[in-house]
Amino acid sequence: MSNPWLALRIGADPAERIGQVGRAHEAFVAAGRVPAQVRDVVADSWRRSAGALVNPDTTAPIDLSDDALEAYRAGHPLVRALPVFRELLGGIAEDGEHLMAVCDAHGRLLWVEGHANVLRKAERMNFVAGARWDEGHAGTNAPGTALAVDHSVQIFATEHFSRQVQPWTCAAAPIHDPTTGRLLGAIDVTGGDHLANPHSLALVQATARAAESYLASVAAATPAPAIVSALGRDEAVLTVNGQRIRLGRRHSELLVLLLCHPEGRSGEQLGLDLYGDDLLHPVTLRAELSRLRRILDPTLLDSRPYRLRVPLDADFHAVTRLLEQGRVAAALEAYPGPLLPGSDAPGVARLRRLVDGQLRAAVLAQGDPALLDGWIRAPWGADDLEVWEALARVLPPGSPRRPLALHRARQLATEYAMPHDATWMQRRGY
Repeated sequence: MSNPWLALRIGADPAERIGQVGRAHEAFVAAGRVPAQVRDVVADSWRRSAGALVNPDTTAPIDLSDDALEAYRAGHPLVRALPVFRELLGGIAEDGEHLMAVCDAHGRLLWVEGHANVLRKAERMNFVAGARWDEGHAGTNAPGTALAVDHSVQIFATEHFSRQVQPWTCAAAPIHDPTTGRLLGAIDVTGGDHLANPHSLALVQATARAAESYLASVAAATPAPAIVSALGRDEAVLTVNGQRIRLGRRHSELLVLLLCHPEGRSGEQLGLDLYGDDLLHPVTLRAELSRLRRILDPTLLDSRPYRLRVPLDADFHAVTRLLEQGRVAAALEAYPGPLLPGSDAPGVARLRRLVDGQLRAAVLAQGDPALLDGWIRAPWGADDLEVWEALARVLPPGSPRRPLALHRARQLATEYAMPHDATWMQRRGY
């Protein structure tokens, strides 16, 4: 096949292909072996789905509903492109008796629209707004797989990992922020076997590109605020007037500290924030600040006290604002990792613990399996015993993820307990 992302070769018999792949799917579920006739993109997705302990009879979980869904959609970047999606795909979905769906970067369906009869059928498998359709929760499917491989893809009938989705065919394409390149989500068409043609894949690709172009034009018409990105990276990036300025480690620490103290800091206070009680000649600090002033702009930084003249936003401030608004799912999505994780500056370490602790506490307080699962799937949360225990408690007994959560919690509890700490283990139920 010339295009590996298309499901059917020209002239192929759809019914014959459904049977062929269906038998391969049952063989894989039974023995973990993928016959050669299965497309590589599908075989790889089946393996990822099985590795995430997705049950082939699973139903996609509902992550968001009612007011929480409305608030999340209203604040998502793709809401601006919704008119583009509806113009290019909405009418076609209605007339062609299939669905248009838009999901975020985690596979949560934000909008599902189209023919009324098809919508009712899709509800039976939870293909509805607010449901989680990434591969880790719903198995192989076009929007989830498009996000996983960051490429447009078509998934045909029995190529779906979940059996209840196998009567359907879908095509999806990822959408990126035109300014930062960050993955925002995907656009999808879902319906019957008639979608297994080159046109449906080309259509979602064109719609994704049109949405990105529209978002770029909106961004160009709106003066972008200066923003500092310091989460999940050892060196901060300042974006101002459309330019990205990468700062060195020490300048990153200084800028973060100044952002957290808009009232200003004296040289002595900054020295303690950077070096703790270590003796440091004030000339060294003044030299660093002088270099930072030249990198930024002489008009951005005041002295006596040292403070920023122009208000700058920051990604870690955005996370805390979302938490203050009670939007925990949005805060977790906006959190790519700890603040300047490689920094050992005392002031930065305090702030890192504060942001991380607030988000973690909010995730635990929600008791939402999707949020807890999102935390432990991230590198910084993979060994978080308390969150693994919380996930094991809230997952229903029949959930395929519950045995894994219990096993990992016991494993971590054993690793963290001292040899003589048998009572500690017993108190935790191990």
